[in-house]
Amino acid sequence: MPYYIEDLKPGMAESHSHTVTERDITLFGEISGDRNPAHFDEEYAKTTPFKTRIAHGMLSASYISTVLGMKMPGPGTIFMSLSTRFKAPVRIGDSVTATCTVREIVPEKRRVIFDCVCKVGDLVVIDGEAMVMAPSRPKS
Repeated sequence: MPYYIEDLKPGMAESHSHTVTERDITLFGEISGDRNPAHFDEEYAKTTPFKTRIAHGMLSASYISTVLGMKMPGPGTIFMSLSTRFKAPVRIGDSVTATCTVREIVPEKRRVIFDCVCKVGDLVVIDGEAMVMAPSRPKS
């Protein structure tokens, strides 16, 4: 269900979960141009602190966009900013859950600030904040 700015209250939250696949990493690398060997070359990845290939951090961060653009506020939302801190790696096969919680609403500007977190199980892999312009209820 999409939300209008008039429907939102601090503390409201929505989530999206996705299990990262080999195909996700391949497609994200093709689309973004990020072909870092940490994502694509197992032999190289063994030399990193993670000891195996990891998913692109921005792939996991994109699930925040899914929450905001498709769930809350939902269709019609305009992304204005995203500040992220990458806390832990995501690997192929990990299920990432992005949760966005309304922190503050600025109704006169249709702005909503969300606290955002991505987790694999109980492990926080990303945290940050996003600001969006939420759609307003159509006038009848």
